[in-house]
Amino acid sequence: MAMVGPKVTIIGAGSLFFGRQAIWQMVHSPHLNNGTLALVDTDPKRLARLEKLARMVVEANGVKLRVEASLERRDVLASSDFVVLSFAKDTVRYRGLDTQISAKYGIRMCSGDTIGPGGVFRALRELPVILDCARDIQELCPDAWVINYINPSTVNGMALRRYAPELKSFALCDSLHMPHVKRLYAERAGIVGIDEPLDRERDARFDLRIAGVNHFTWVLSATYDGRDVLPDIAEAIRRKAATETDGGDTGAKAIHNDAIGYELYRLFGKVPACVAHTKEYLRFWQGHGVVPDAIPELSLWETEARYERHREMWDGIDRYISGEWPITRYMTDFGPDHATDIIENMVGGLGKPFYVNTTNGTAVPNLPADAFLELLCDIDMDGPRPRPVGDMPRGLRALQDIVLDTHELTAEAVVTGDKDLLRRALLVDPLTNSIADTEALIEELLEAEREAVPQHWHGNVGSVRAGA
Repeated sequence: MAMVGPKVTIIGAGSLFFGRQAIWQMVHSPHLNNGTLALVDTDPKRLARLEKLARMVVEANGVKLRVEASLERRDVLASSDFVVLSFAKDTVRYRGLDTQISAKYGIRMCSGDTIGPGGVFRALRELPVILDCARDIQELCPDAWVINYINPSTVNGMALRRYAPELKSFALCDSLHMPHVKRLYAERAGIVGIDEPLDRERDARFDLRIAGVNHFTWVLSATYDGRDVLPDIAEAIRRKAATETDGGDTGAKAIHNDAIGYELYRLFGKVPACVAHTKEYLRFWQGHGVVPDAIPELSLWETEARYERHREMWDGIDRYISGEWPITRYMTDFGPDHATDIIENMVGGLGKPFYVNTTNGTAVPNLPADAFLELLCDIDMDGPRPRPVGDMPRGLRALQDIVLDTHELTAEAVVTGDKDLLRRALLVDPLTNSIADTEALIEELLEAEREAVPQHWHGNVGSVRAGA
């Protein structure tokens, strides 16, 4: 039975990669636009701008959506049906520090928010706040679905499951947003033309199976009418690699992605589904080889370019608020977001499948049942149910295990405040090479990010060696 008037609370509404589209979907969807959208952000100026935009969009579209806004999450959590966590305090600055300092120790990161020192230290900054939110949710709206939208998605998602087990939760990443990702692979397989929709009939004939840890997912099989089309997908990627650009306005995360995607297919026989991040999970493009590689080492995350991108996005919001851009343009410029798309599906009982980060169960039989994976799920108000995928092939399975252990150790280190576990997480991490470098890197990052990590991490600054 469909829920009437759900309350969706967004903690971190100032997240530009989510907040603007969430407003669009809450207004656009008949399953959501008679409910409540509660916006929470710790920055009063950003919150005021998003609240103003939301109220203007609601009024322009004549819907009954109620808008609440608060600097304090506890003021609006009560009666929430969904709580989306999407905050990241000064993330551009700190990802820049993570990347620049790590590069001194031979670790190159093009994104720096999921694996490597960047992923570990982002968890140090964000996960304690996530668990604080979980305690408030348990007190004020214990029946709400908690949706983590903060990287590292696997670390934070598995931590919510393990350390706040009484809550209903799953984690998301928009890199595999359905139905767009399936249409993309249908295009690469030659099932549909460029920008052609994937209609229901061809969608049913196209069996696409993707699985893995978030940002380290792989197309394990792709068939159309029973015919293997994975080689066709790989060939399309190879052809595109021949005309690849320098990454355009998406920068380091986009450079050489097609060439790397095809190279990984050549080596492992499967297509990486999220190359912009997957290339950072592997040591192959760290620049440590003796023989020159046709694909150069990873470019580093560009802090200033990302600041400029954020300024442009806020400028767009200000143009809507001032009336320079009409709200009618807002409704055509934006579209559904992954999280609110799933919320609409859950509330409306629409029966659409989505990629969700959750426990494996039996979807990938040769990975542990409690492995936290990104899987295609049927999802309703009872939560996500992963669809069968099949075994992870040898080689890729070993790499998945390393990444899962790194994430598990990271979550445990953050929760316990144990520097030995923190060091162990980074030594297991696929990007580190030296014990001494790892220990020095930990100390330098802790000092550089002193204001952003819990203060107990500075109780023993100077050494993380066992017994110190």
